[in-house]
Amino acid sequence: MGEGLWDAPVAPGAVEATVRVPGSKSVTNRALVLAALAEGPGTVRRALRSRDADLMVSALTALGATFTPVGEGTADSVDWRVEPAAAITGNTSVDTGLAGTVMRFVPPVAALADGDVSFDGDPHARKRPMGALLGALRALGADVEGDALPFVVHGSGGLPGGDVTIDASASSQLVSGLLLSAARFDKGVTVRHEGPPVPSAPHLAMTIAMLRDAGVEADDSRPDVWHVAPGPVAARDLTVEPDLSNAAPFLAAALVTGGSVTIPDWPESTTQPGDALRGLLSEMGGSVELTPRGLTVTGTGTISGIDADLHEVGELTPSIAALAALADSPSRLRGIAHLRGHETDRLAALAAEINRLGGRARETEDGLEIDPRGLRGGEWRSYADHRMATAGAIVGLAVPGVKVQDIATTGKTLPEFPAMWAAMLEGSR
Repeated sequence: MGEGLWDAPVAPGAVEATVRVPGSKSVTNRALVLAALAEGPGTVRRALRSRDADLMVSALTALGATFTPVGEGTADSVDWRVEPAAAITGNTSVDTGLAGTVMRFVPPVAALADGDVSFDGDPHARKRPMGALLGALRALGADVEGDALPFVVHGSGGLPGGDVTIDASASSQLVSGLLLSAARFDKGVTVRHEGPPVPSAPHLAMTIAMLRDAGVEADDSRPDVWHVAPGPVAARDLTVEPDLSNAAPFLAAALVTGGSVTIPDWPESTTQPGDALRGLLSEMGGSVELTPRGLTVTGTGTISGIDADLHEVGELTPSIAALAALADSPSRLRGIAHLRGHETDRLAALAAEINRLGGRARETEDGLEIDPRGLRGGEWRSYADHRMATAGAIVGLAVPGVKVQDIATTGKTLPEFPAMWAAMLEGSR
């Protein structure tokens, strides 16, 4: 479909569907890094196949790890057998694309390489916050040329590590990137955050939990301080959970259409931020039920406005904003100033696209105020941002004539999104 316009389908009735979403990008890319740093081979099962995950595999392959698919896999899922490199290799380059996990998680790995590793990515990636991470690597003993993409890590075969203080208020990935490789640093690492609150705390909890599962001593018991001790990363087999944040547009469809959508294999306990959908969609008028079958959300056809602090779950903002634009009362989304530094400036983008279709959305210092009114059809720009594209699809369920620009950008985390969306709507009644 390229960068053309995709006619967002209007729901013909109340959706009744079961939608199986592929594996979590956040878990997949953390698991791939840990597998590449482990003391022996391991398997990452049901790993996501998407642009971001493929970029991670390519980056770690460039640094010497070997990834072999096991079994047939699917268009969006693969079992990887990972053979770590005996020594991380340099004299190579890494394409980060627009993947925050690649641009933040791989440079600390590259600092352990035995030669130069150059990094670059998509044009907008050059605008994403990197200075705090690269400065931290220098403080830990790395030789880094540059403060944003493109940059070069001059690897020397190891990294002293130790204590470092950073401002990670732009992204929790700045901390996670240091922690994931820290067991391979000579002294491990202690990261201290100074500045406004770190967003997306569940992602940091995910990093710590996955390190511990890999046998690494990781401590997050003190506020804004994270410690990882030096030592081996255990080789292990891991099965990736479904990506709960990617379930957001499908569950939102239940509210928009007054139907019911079930996501199978929803975990009872998880560190994924997407689990917050249970509470958010309930507040917006949905009935939410978690059973052994999965998570089922049922709507009434009426959507309630919401006043919500989304600081910890910012990635859900585009879907919640799309619902807010279709609600029967105003919404205020708070605590998400950091979204201005995501794949695009998501606050400006959401306000522009809602207003373009006749809605009323206003940026605030730390979020959005959305006062719903009748929307009309028109172009919804995606800004090469997968979550902006799916937000346009949500709006299009209720508003005839919405045309989403570059729906193919959903391939970043949901390679089969248009087909999945069409299949969901086939069950409308």
